[in-house]
Amino acid sequence: MIRLASWDVVASPFASRSDHAPAARIMGRFAAHDRRLGFWLALWAAAIAGEFGALVPVIFPGDERVETVQVIYRLIGGSFAACGLIAWRRRPDSRSGQLMAAAGVGFFVSAILSQFDPPLAQTASIVLQELWAPFFVALLLTLLTGGRLESRVDWLLVGAFVLALWIMQVVWLLFYEQDGNLLAAFPNADIADAVDKGQRSLAGLASVAVAFVVALRWRAASRPRRRALLPSVAGSVALLLFAALLTNDIVTGSRSQTVLWLAICSLVSVPAAFLIGLLRSRLARGGLADLFRDLNTTRGGALQTALAKTLGDPALVVAYRLPESLGYADADGRPVLVPPVAADRATAVVESDGREIATLVYDASLDDDPELVDAVRAAASIALENERLHAEAQGRLAEVQASRERIVAAGDAERRRLERNLHDGAQQRLVALSLQLRMLQGRIQSDPATAEQLVSTASDQLAQSLEELRELARGIHPAVLDHGLAAALESLASRSPVATTVAYEARGPLPEAVELAAYFVASEALANVAKYAEATSVTVRVSHAGASAIIEIADDGVGGADEAGGSGLRGLADRVAALDGRLRVVSPPGQGTTVTAELPCG
Repeated sequence: MIRLASWDVVASPFASRSDHAPAARIMGRFAAHDRRLGFWLALWAAAIAGEFGALVPVIFPGDERVETVQVIYRLIGGSFAACGLIAWRRRPDSRSGQLMAAAGVGFFVSAILSQFDPPLAQTASIVLQELWAPFFVALLLTLLTGGRLESRVDWLLVGAFVLALWIMQVVWLLFYEQDGNLLAAFPNADIADAVDKGQRSLAGLASVAVAFVVALRWRAASRPRRRALLPSVAGSVALLLFAALLTNDIVTGSRSQTVLWLAICSLVSVPAAFLIGLLRSRLARGGLADLFRDLNTTRGGALQTALAKTLGDPALVVAYRLPESLGYADADGRPVLVPPVAADRATAVVESDGREIATLVYDASLDDDPELVDAVRAAASIALENERLHAEAQGRLAEVQASRERIVAAGDAERRRLERNLHDGAQQRLVALSLQLRMLQGRIQSDPATAEQLVSTASDQLAQSLEELRELARGIHPAVLDHGLAAALESLASRSPVATTVAYEARGPLPEAVELAAYFVASEALANVAKYAEATSVTVRVSHAGASAIIEIADDGVGGADEAGGSGLRGLADRVAALDGRLRVVSPPGQGTTVTAELPCG
């Protein structure tokens, strides 16, 4: 047994006031997730009351003298209770805080009961002398599993302490003869001494076993998990010192005060390690300022490195969600398993506008600081959204640049066409007309017949020149649009070599820019039908869809048109895009072609 008193002294104050929340009641509240403020205030009040109750003999000294080591022991119980409540409040889904608080309660109970004279209180004080130990051991073994015993080894080790310090304590009292011991049914000093040595031997061996298991887990753990294991390592050192104390008791038959002081004082390293972890977490949150400051320029692998540094997990992976549910990949395109196969890895989904864009794969021990994980996830969401917007802006810029180049090229080509048509057509005829008029001037009196023929020829050439000029003007801005889009489309249909039907279903007049764009879409589409479609009929339909005008040109030709294959359709797409509209070409081989332009009217 781990008794503060000497070998032959039975009673040893060990715990705090438990009149409000005995260990069983505390252990029954593991499922608490959303406690009210009053609940936490009640627990803190109870912990303070328990500490005060355990220190009453020190604060109000009487005839009984309290050893200094016992005072330290009771103060350590208070530190466990306080740290346990902090851990419980931070992580209500974890049982580690409850185990630490229960251990703190275990330090108080015996100390409080021993202050009362009735035999029942004195007997209970002895029975509950080591109430804290099994909770303490369970805490050391389950810091990585949220306070839950998950392996047989853990259960056996905790069971060994329950057997040695709870069950065998009752058996020992059955044979231990002392005034006020209500359980002394079979007083026998030899048997009591044998049971006592068995208790000490089993507790010492179990302490060494716990330290060995923690050492193995430390060796196999990642860096973040080692940080989480620091309280377990500190507690294992304390258990080894207690094992040395118990061994010295058995071998020498006397208590080593030096080892006792070292063992008792080493217990404070567990809440100290917890507070160090809490401080490290606070300092890590301080690094969030640097992370958020650099988000605008952090991309790809640099983002993953920055997030890993903030969380303190070098193995952190940013798994980008691939389109069409094809899985996940890292910044370099390598596939990533989500959820991870390893049990010590956890995930946090990164969303944007309610849509999953990535998942963080990190060490599960970091869940002990959910606020930090949530902050890093929020930073990742902002950075990935910035990255998406940046890529989208770059794509739009490239598209705009390409569109501008095409518009300039189309404008140059149109100017060359106009120049060529004017030079080869109307200009030539007007020059010929000028020559004929000069000839007519010389012959109008001498040769009236020839003059009449020249006048007729000049009239024909003038008519042709006027028609060509009208066609050129129509290519620049169709005058027929002055009578409305419906009339302009009917004019296009009448000139089309393929039978064309116009269905105009728009509600009222459209904006001038929209009518002009729709006219050119129909004109180019009908020209393509005449040249390539081998169609027998075409339908031009204009309608409304919300605040947009829809023009659709559908033929029954051979299909197979490629929107990116010719400059005409690309030019139309640019013209439509300039109005913030959208052009779609559907042309399955053998099933005709449908060109649809959606033009906002707002």
